[in-house]
Amino acid sequence: MKKTGNIRAAVISTAAILLLASPAAAHKLRVSGEAVAVADSGVTVTPGRDWNRLDAKAGKNTETWTLDGEQLNDVTFFGGIEAGKPLVKERDRKRDPLPKFTSSTLLIEIPELLEGTYRTHKQIGAFRLLTTEPAKFLGQDGVSFTYEYVDADLLTRRGDARAAIIAGKLYMITFDAPRLHYFDRSISDFRALVSSAKLR
Repeated sequence: MKKTGNIRAAVISTAAILLLASPAAAHKLRVSGEAVAVADSGVTVTPGRDWNRLDAKAGKNTETWTLDGEQLNDVTFFGGIEAGKPLVKERDRKRDPLPKFTSSTLLIEIPELLEGTYRTHKQIGAFRLLTTEPAKFLGQDGVSFTYEYVDADLLTRRGDARAAIIAGKLYMITFDAPRLHYFDRSISDFRALVSSAKLR
């Protein structure tokens, strides 16, 4: 009983620290059951529950949704990244270039592309790919993969992603959350979004 209480206290403390450390971000409600286009692309999803869309964008064809705050559960849509472009906007193209999606990038290389992007953009050192397997996404052959990393806040986070290359563009949805409590609590909501995704 005492151990359970300690875990609950740790989760509450972690959530409080993350919420205090994160500046308030404007958001727009995405209502359960209503199909909506994401990431300035032809991709639509129909959420099975209400989500918040954050106004801040990591890149041109990206969009971020959350349930409890970006640091607690982060779903990012990448809507048709063109060849020669990075997944997110570069801060310093000369000194800190991001890896690019290219016309020769293979599905099996997408996890490595995300890892390289995270290492530079999120400035993390520890990233571990856990699983990679073929999976259908947007009605096409794609890849499903899971990963784990330690962010700047020194919390271990887990991630789950689906991706496909369609007509020479990369489409991907990622889900990141602290490994303790938040990942397991919201992973089914993320997978429901993935299952609802369609490309017009």
